[in-house]
Amino acid sequence: MSWFESLILGLVQGLTEFLPVSSSAHLRLTAAFSGWKDPGAAFTAITQIGTEAAVLIYFRKDIGRIIAAWSKSLFDKTMRKDHDAQMGWLVIVGSIPIGVLGLTLKDQIEGPFRDLRVTATMLVVIGIVIGIADRLAARDETGGKHRAPKQRKQLENLGVRDGLIFGLCQACALIPGVSRSGATISGGLFMGYKREAAARYSFLLAIPAVLASGTFEVKDALETGHVAWGPTLFATVIAFASGYAVIAWFMKFISTKSFMPFVYYRVALGAVIIALVATGALSPHAAESAG
Repeated sequence: MSWFESLILGLVQGLTEFLPVSSSAHLRLTAAFSGWKDPGAAFTAITQIGTEAAVLIYFRKDIGRIIAAWSKSLFDKTMRKDHDAQMGWLVIVGSIPIGVLGLTLKDQIEGPFRDLRVTATMLVVIGIVIGIADRLAARDETGGKHRAPKQRKQLENLGVRDGLIFGLCQACALIPGVSRSGATISGGLFMGYKREAAARYSFLLAIPAVLASGTFEVKDALETGHVAWGPTLFATVIAFASGYAVIAWFMKFISTKSFMPFVYYRVALGAVIIALVATGALSPHAAESAG
């Protein structure tokens, strides 16, 4: 991997990680259209450490408060009813599905799931799901001619059942094209949560999973030597800087705007990829064997 490739891929990772468009799909497609080698699951996992560092800094006050309350709740039973302490447990509970499935499906994640036909299909299907969830939320928020607006749930309403459902939605993002934020936020919208609440929990929920995945891949890469460390670390720094800017913008965007622009983009991109593969203009395994 060249330094130029790492710069572009780092930017792609940072710009798409927190948007409901699938960063893994865009990394894969960027390589395919550029004639580069597929950066692979290890590169994706390691550069995601950079974007999660952006989450840690952006939500540092929330995270610090949650960790402090959760730690106290281990020894002080009266703290176990504290919302921040409960959030700590709910992040742990919600991380279980992706941890189990990530280990179970590791070979598929690094192999068949990276087929561009799978990626394109997921872009379209999950795009439609996000669109339906967004319209449902908008209907509740605005009401209608014959009914009043419906109050949607905040994170204070989050319980173990909803936490596990969020976690299952996050696990779907193991397939390129799904999008971690897209799956978890749309899942939250279907469960009746406000956009901001679903997005906030989505970002917090990603921290253990991404850091664990990144650490695992770093350990594996150190043992096998299959990662170009200089370019990969450079891409991770770029992903951190661009990712932080995207978080700040996205949290403001979702408070007043619809997800529909992302829906249209996903469906259009997926349709283009499907058409290119169907006509033979693009191989479903493009870039995998490129130099």
